[in-house]
Amino acid sequence: MQDNIGFLRFKQDYIHIMPWKAAFYIHVFSAIFALFAGFTQFSNIILKEHRKIHRFIGRLYAYDILIVNFPAAMIMAVYANGLLPGKTAFVILDCLWFWFTYRAVIEIRRKNIIAHKQFMMRSYALTLSAITLRSWKIIISGFVAIDPLHLYMIDAWMGFVPNLLFVEWLIRRKKVTTHKLSLKLNKT
Repeated sequence: MQDNIGFLRFKQDYIHIMPWKAAFYIHVFSAIFALFAGFTQFSNIILKEHRKIHRFIGRLYAYDILIVNFPAAMIMAVYANGLLPGKTAFVILDCLWFWFTYRAVIEIRRKNIIAHKQFMMRSYALTLSAITLRSWKIIISGFVAIDPLHLYMIDAWMGFVPNLLFVEWLIRRKKVTTHKLSLKLNKT
């Protein structure tokens, strides 16, 4: 593989560091699996009619993040572009990704399906940061003339913070709807 194309052009200072290079390739290729696996986990058809598949894919998703991607992404975060703001964003993203996925595993083992689903929603919102990070880069650079370093600092945060805010809104909205339904049922 060529080491001077795409994203790697901006990583020439690190490309010779074998732990970074290994982490890069591990993260890129295994995160693709997490994106697809997580997407299937929200299918009601798979969840209701194919529980064994749901569990199997869910386990693979969790192992992928907790054992494979967390360490790889942490190495990449330490060497991230964007100076301290960029590095900080990616370290926080990686720690939250691990934490939410871990909590989802713990909650399903406790048979707390609601908390499991909420933590999986948070985890997958962070998995989707791979896509939103690139989307925001295109959007921001399309509207504002900004140097690449500052764009990367902003983009590092925009890649995951809006995702988490949106998921928290969905979770809270569902709680409010469920609470209102419960009150109506109690009045009748």
